[in-house]
Amino acid sequence: MSRIGKIPVEVPKEASVNIDGSSVLVKGPKGELAFDVPSGIKVKFEEDKIIVSQDEKSKELTSALFGLTRAMIANMVKGVTTGFEKKLELSGVGFRAQATPEELTLSLGFSHPVKVKAPKGITFAVKDNAISVMGIDVALVGNTAAQIRAIKSPEPYKGKGIKYAGEKIRIKAGKAKATAGAAGGK
Repeated sequence: MSRIGKIPVEVPKEASVNIDGSSVLVKGPKGELAFDVPSGIKVKFEEDKIIVSQDEKSKELTSALFGLTRAMIANMVKGVTTGFEKKLELSGVGFRAQATPEELTLSLGFSHPVKVKAPKGITFAVKDNAISVMGIDVALVGNTAAQIRAIKSPEPYKGKGIKYAGEKIRIKAGKAKATAGAAGGK
């Protein structure tokens, strides 16, 4: 049985929860998100807390979904109240980024600038070559950040590319210079 699944989800005052059969709708100041609860999982809302439980009949089948459902609902509550943000950093000479809330333009040493359209619910911001991907859906924010990083992931010799903020890139040693004695044999 999941330890995470047993913990009730605290709902702040600014968020509202509507449970209708097998769907959960969470509304907050940043937007609204919905989630369909898998069969065998029960969700109830009481005293500003969401409580997730398993059906006794299908405990073996739903044990994996129990903690997942609680985590998804907790992420929905956090997303509609505070939102999620992933930061990316550009490292490389001449690498630049410009952003409007719905589009990101990257100059990464290619022959053309790369434009990334923001999916619905995602906004971009750029400050000092640091890209912020913001939104209310944690999975969409993470996937969008991963797609941007995949455009020019950091290469292992100089570390140039797009990396997550705080990510350590292991730099490989380049080619070793030929030793003096072995270079000019007759």
